[in-house]
Amino acid sequence: MAKTQLNVRVDEVTARAARERAGARGMSVNKYIEELVRQDVGEAGQTFVQAAADFMKQYESVFAEEFGPEREGHR
Repeated sequence: MAKTQLNVRVDEVTARAARERAGARGMSVNKYIEELVRQDVGEAGQTFVQAAADFMKQYESVFAEEFGPEREGHR
């Protein structure tokens, strides 16, 4: 995959943290940030879907009672 250069400005504390964490993982800052973004994109979608599925499973009976076809007046 072709690489695109992206220039980002951050404060010195953030820059230092990125350098330290990348170094601790044995990778470049570029690779570290690239992995963080990929992780965020993948996890955000998966986390939302999993949370929604868990919510629906937990409250399935409540939804069925409230919105199910057996509800009086909605047959």
